[in-house]
Amino acid sequence: MSNARTARRHDLNLYRRYFDLVAAGRKSIEVRVRYPHLADMAAGDTIRFRIKGTDETCDVRVLRVTAYPDFEALLDGEGPANVNPAAGREEQLGNIRAIYPPEKEALGALAIEIELSNRRPEWAT
Repeated sequence: MSNARTARRHDLNLYRRYFDLVAAGRKSIEVRVRYPHLADMAAGDTIRFRIKGTDETCDVRVLRVTAYPDFEALLDGEGPANVNPAAGREEQLGNIRAIYPPEKEALGALAIEIELSNRRPEWAT
């Protein structure tokens, strides 16, 4: 009996400042709340990031998904430079909490290790 799992594609929106870091290959950890619709995300899956309201997309491959109790533990465990090389730990914590209020953070945090599927996004050519 096989335990093989079919890789899935997840479509997620991303703010421009983070999208640009992902598309440039500079951001290796994506931070998300532990929502039920992300519970099945696993290594081998693909994420298609889209800048909301645009046709700009960037595909990445999921290398690992790690759950943390909150954003502070995630930043300490993963290293702030992997989450956002353009900002320090405290700035990142403030930025993440501006996106996700306390009731969302209470669900837990996911660190999603990613790598570009396509080194040069179609829109950058």
